[in-house]
Amino acid sequence: MRSKQNLVIVGGGSTYTLGIIMSLVAEKANFPLRKIVFYDNDKQRQEKIAKASEIILKENYPELETFTYTTNKQEAFTDIDVAFIQIRTGGLRMREQDEEIPVRHGVVGQETCGAGGMAYGMRSITDMVALIQDIRSYSKDAWILNYTNPAAIVADALNREFKADERILNICDMPIAIMHSYASMLHKDVWELVPEYFGLNHFGWFTRIYDKEGNDLTDTIKNKILEEGFIPKDKEIAHDESWKQTFKQARQMLIDFPEYLPNTYLQYYLYPDDLAKKEEIGNTRARQVINGREKRVHEQCDQIINAKTAAMIDIESDIHGVYMIRAAASLVYHLQETYIVIVENNGIISNIPNDAMVEVPASLTKHGPKPYVVGEIPRFYKGLIENQLAYEKLVVDAFYENSYTKALQALTLNRTIVHAPTAKAILNDLIKANQGYWPALK
Repeated sequence: MRSKQNLVIVGGGSTYTLGIIMSLVAEKANFPLRKIVFYDNDKQRQEKIAKASEIILKENYPELETFTYTTNKQEAFTDIDVAFIQIRTGGLRMREQDEEIPVRHGVVGQETCGAGGMAYGMRSITDMVALIQDIRSYSKDAWILNYTNPAAIVADALNREFKADERILNICDMPIAIMHSYASMLHKDVWELVPEYFGLNHFGWFTRIYDKEGNDLTDTIKNKILEEGFIPKDKEIAHDESWKQTFKQARQMLIDFPEYLPNTYLQYYLYPDDLAKKEEIGNTRARQVINGREKRVHEQCDQIINAKTAAMIDIESDIHGVYMIRAAASLVYHLQETYIVIVENNGIISNIPNDAMVEVPASLTKHGPKPYVVGEIPRFYKGLIENQLAYEKLVVDAFYENSYTKALQALTLNRTIVHAPTAKAILNDLIKANQGYWPALK
């Protein structure tokens, strides 16, 4: 019998929270809970999600002893075993700025990649550092699983601030979402697949995919993608036209660079001009989310609250939530299961800097992640990674040093921009848009 845990979900007002709640219901035997608490600094936004979640939990998780939601940090973080952090500093309003400003200058507008990723990252660092400090002041031994974007920049900042804290895990669900599609084309369960993977967050490659018996499925997956196409299978993105196009582009990446299976986000760095041409100022991904997922989730919440039941609403667990929950269970219960996570390099990839925050498979234990050695990577991938790593490091340097020059260097290095005058114009616009969020660059 596994011991029951107390969980706080930081960013309780997120539109992903209902999926996490349903995932907690689905995984309650693997990750049993005594208490769930939501924390958010937006009382109104959280309240709608929380009231609907309370009804879902009463109907589907009667074993749960306590469910609360709050904007009070002491109440939220006291007596917590595990924290899931999913914040968005500035909300979707600022995400829309992140994506529109680059598009105005003819380059990729995306929330985690390029200029938008820098803007979001510079906003996230302050709040993330404060949150970790607050959690630690009330629950010094809690496991903290952070999946706040842009994960690479946030992970680098947290590693600088909390290097000795071995109970912080930075993690992203994109690799498992991609594997979900691999599993579907193989007619297997995603948890039957064993990946070999290396890179930075949103900037990596699957080198091999095996099954639990050790059979190499990599060439089968490649051939199926080339012959049959590649489509998203996770329910949250399967019917999203933008995600369909993203997975279609992943097929083109495999045609052009057939050595490894790419993370879908690499499209922004390998085909930036093509991607930029497809974007529209009035129809950014942020606007699509506002008009799509956010509207849909809030309508579902209203229906549940008004009906006082969730029986008529089609909400299921999702791969995003299940991945985080199973990773947490592996840490808490010392299951030593393998997950792709973000850790300091320290020789894992032998021919890139040790202080890089790399995304690789690791065994998750009660002592933290134990990453598997990747070794030396080929020159093409090393070159791409070191360029991206320099961009990420310069963004975090710019934040801590209040350095305009380093922010400009970062954007000029980024493969979605490259042109220095364009980088400078974008940076100046981002500074204006992020007043009150960014440190004053000089």
